[in-house]
Amino acid sequence: MAETAQGRLAGRTAIITGGGRGIGEAIVKRFAEEGAKLLVATRTARYGQETVDAVRAAGGEAHLIVAELGTRNAATKIVDFAKRLWGGLDILVHNAAYAPHGMLSDTADSEWSKAMDVGPNTAFWLMKDAFPLLRASEAGRVILTSSIMADRNSIPGLSAYTAVKGAINSLVRGAAVDLGPEGITVNAVAPGGTMSVSFAAGMSADYVAEWEKTMPLRRVGQGIDIANAMLFLASDDGSYVTGQTLIVDGGQALGIPLKIGH
Repeated sequence: MAETAQGRLAGRTAIITGGGRGIGEAIVKRFAEEGAKLLVATRTARYGQETVDAVRAAGGEAHLIVAELGTRNAATKIVDFAKRLWGGLDILVHNAAYAPHGMLSDTADSEWSKAMDVGPNTAFWLMKDAFPLLRASEAGRVILTSSIMADRNSIPGLSAYTAVKGAINSLVRGAAVDLGPEGITVNAVAPGGTMSVSFAAGMSADYVAEWEKTMPLRRVGQGIDIANAMLFLASDDGSYVTGQTLIVDGGQALGIPLKIGH
């Protein structure tokens, strides 16, 4: 268990989608360190099981459900599994995403639709199904993974991903208004570039070093940076925060620092 663990999520139950690798894996492990009971939903059984096994080896409680997110049935399956496990739910984290690469003119309609289905559509379905459970919780929380590309910047070939994350941010605001009277907070965390196995594939050490020089904090984000922000929103510390998208990017969205004068 981490030295920083304080039991801020002790006894609380959480669904985390896309929890097998990268940012999702970091969220699972951080929440487990703080005492949460976890249902890890992932497309790839191998990675999800590795994460679950790591949590269990550290003395935590974690369960795996393999689901191909992007359909109504998959969302229902995940929430129903949590209900059978615990009879309720405190925290819903939708982190899974699908990001087709290609210029807008080359992006197939099916790729656009899949990105929307895995992103905001699944977020909506999960929240709708989980609503009765979250309403019954004393600390109902919904947290979605957004991106600085939602409204801060974009790069060529990721039009669909940018649109997906923009929709996530809008959904957060609307859902916060609808669910707030029921005691449920709804927020998002918007990472910048964050190092993970898939994200860093093909990056050389020299490339990463040059990239770090453009960052105000002079380092590239790690999964734990995003997980800590998620933890704040999931814990009692974030109980009066709702409808917000918290940017966690080391200042990346501020632009490349320019030297003035000598």
